[in-house]
Amino acid sequence: MDYGHPVRFGVFVTPAAPRPEQPLTVAVLADELGFDLVGVQDHPYQHRFLDTWTLLTAMAMRTTRVHVFPDVANLPLRPPAILAKAAATLDLLSGGRLELGLGAGGSFEAINAIGGPMLTRGESVEALEEAIQVIRLMWSGERGVRFEGKHYQLAGVHTGPAPAHPIGIWLGAYKPRMLSLVGRAADGWVPSLGYVQPADLLEGNRRIDDAAGAAGRDPRSIRRILNAGADVPTEQFTALTLEHGMDTFVIGGLEDPEALRWFASDVMPAVREAVAKAR
Repeated sequence: MDYGHPVRFGVFVTPAAPRPEQPLTVAVLADELGFDLVGVQDHPYQHRFLDTWTLLTAMAMRTTRVHVFPDVANLPLRPPAILAKAAATLDLLSGGRLELGLGAGGSFEAINAIGGPMLTRGESVEALEEAIQVIRLMWSGERGVRFEGKHYQLAGVHTGPAPAHPIGIWLGAYKPRMLSLVGRAADGWVPSLGYVQPADLLEGNRRIDDAAGAAGRDPRSIRRILNAGADVPTEQFTALTLEHGMDTFVIGGLEDPEALRWFASDVMPAVREAVAKAR
């Protein structure tokens, strides 16, 4: 199950509030070392974390090449029309270097404690599907746009600005209904190793591909992004690409500069060389 995409690497950054400069330092070094992405987890109810969107903006303004994305944005706490505006704005300011990871929401007790809605799992998936439609409408640049959903509405809004490039909407998804939504409506899938095993990746990709085909979409157009740890052996990254369909790896545990340099100099070129040789 190899979709033939170039192998990309990113770094997964913890938005730790006690050391607010550290995430920025990591992003700048990742940019210099040739990483493709910087992903930041989004848990606004976590008192030890900085705000993810503000941090992504600061990162984008201090880098020149690397793409940034929320890994993944907590949708119940970020209304989709406003999120779309923020995403388009940051994409314009960064020269087209923003991607949009989205999640249906995890701990709804914590979400509710900070003022968000208390949704069932089913309702959160409904809301996410509506949000994708709202976000794309808000990027359309059309005037007088209306949308009538159960969770979100637009009542004649003049949309815009349009982003600088076609922003990818990548979903954090594990269950069958969410995986089908990836195939029908999203641009990428973002699971985390640990929550899934390699066999789960095969099954998830099959569900995504089936849903994409049923919707008349090319499954190869959907990115497959995996959050993983730096302790994954080089040969496993190669297998995850060639045998399990993943094309991008966002690596946690690299916030020490020497670890980041080691991964960029030793692991990234070795994986890319092995994949190219096998192909």
